[in-house]
Amino acid sequence: MTEALQSPPTIATREPVATAGRRVERASAAPRSWAARFVRILVCVDVVAIAISTTAASLVPSAESGAGDGDRAVVAIVTAVLWLLLLAGSASRSPRVVGTGATEYRRVVESTVLTFGLVALGVYLLDIEGLRLFLGCGFGAGVVLLLAARWSARRWLIAQRRQGRMSRTVLLVGSPASIATVARDVQRTPAAGFRVVGAAIPGGAQGEIVPGTTIPVRGRLDNLPAVLQEAGVDTVIVTSSNEFSSSRVRELSWQLEPGRQHLVVAPSLTDIGGPRLHTRPVNGLPLIHVETPHYEGWKQYAKRAFDIVCAGLLIVALSPLLAVVAVLVRASSPGPVLFRQERVGLRGGTFRMLKFRSMYEDAEARLAELVGSDAAGGNGVMFKMKDDPRVTPVGRVLRRFSIDELPQLFNVLLGSMSLVGPRPPLEREVAQYSEHVYRRFLVKPGITGLWQVSGRSDLDWDETVRLDLFYVENWTMWGDLFILWKTARAVVLGAGAY
Repeated sequence: MTEALQSPPTIATREPVATAGRRVERASAAPRSWAARFVRILVCVDVVAIAISTTAASLVPSAESGAGDGDRAVVAIVTAVLWLLLLAGSASRSPRVVGTGATEYRRVVESTVLTFGLVALGVYLLDIEGLRLFLGCGFGAGVVLLLAARWSARRWLIAQRRQGRMSRTVLLVGSPASIATVARDVQRTPAAGFRVVGAAIPGGAQGEIVPGTTIPVRGRLDNLPAVLQEAGVDTVIVTSSNEFSSSRVRELSWQLEPGRQHLVVAPSLTDIGGPRLHTRPVNGLPLIHVETPHYEGWKQYAKRAFDIVCAGLLIVALSPLLAVVAVLVRASSPGPVLFRQERVGLRGGTFRMLKFRSMYEDAEARLAELVGSDAAGGNGVMFKMKDDPRVTPVGRVLRRFSIDELPQLFNVLLGSMSLVGPRPPLEREVAQYSEHVYRRFLVKPGITGLWQVSGRSDLDWDETVRLDLFYVENWTMWGDLFILWKTARAVVLGAGAY
């Protein structure tokens, strides 16, 4: 450790001591200002959504006798105030959860459920009659409006972050290799709100570029306090423990300005979801406990029940569309309406997957001549071609909006597939798998999944596998709901669909 880091830690103050210090003071104030600004925006959209839902629910005429207009107004006001307090208390507006992931939405729903549960309990204890319709309408409208408002606010925040605004300025600290790895993941997710402005590496000279990246080197590891002041960052991410012992990380945290600058440590663990991680402090040592994934018990039954209910409802709701598409496919070219193909599913077993036929009858026979052509696409294992000549005109439209995959709802209903899961591969693709890829078969394949909502055919093979394995090892019901939500957007935009 250098002399600067070995000296007794001092608490940073608001009073700048030098020109560089003044730069840090201004820069570190930025995250607080953008975070406070966005929190105010979220408070406003929450107030509007709650006001609309409670007012509308209180105005809904009820056939029940009991509560008068005065009682309904009082309950509506109490509900709105309690709702806002619980949204704030659940940290649903925390800068650490807004912008990315499902945590923000989950906390909104949990706060809403708790609000109406407490109000219903209070109404029962006070023996106020005639409010069941108010509670039901208020809850339903509130969930929809709040989620829609939060989603709109998030889209605005992400747009700002893609332009480099409303983000934390980050200095990466560690070895060049670890910095390149972390930078790749951080930079391809601008919604997370981290904007990398530099790095500090062992023996690094200012002005160099970290190998494999476009990130400028701001200085050396043995001169971090000066580097922090010069770079004017508000977040330091330690990317490697090889160069940083626990004592050095602790001492680095002492060099940061309390409440304004933040320290993030990137663990060696990757592609592990939050629900599987638990921190267990032991004598001041933060041990990370990683649960091994399991696919039994109530989780398995809950997923199956969800699949049956949703697939059944969707089949009934979409039956007119299914009938129209069947007629169009039959009229567009000779051949059957449905295309049946052997796919590999749960535990390596095979099943016949259903799709609306989107290609000419001789599509499989023409595959060999297309695989070696210059126009062949895909990612090394899966064959994809943007302008595949085997696709019929009607099939091109069906694929554009993923309508050709709707018959897979019957696969879901019969149990060979799930609504959400890894992509069901062909046997010839499985023959090219590395051993670790077989973990995809621990769960049922899905109509949609992380692969579907993260780029689809535009992804390379390694990224496709990474996303599928992440889903398999970190499955949650909330994650499924979030993927289904994103699937609707991916289908409308048609990104990566061909």
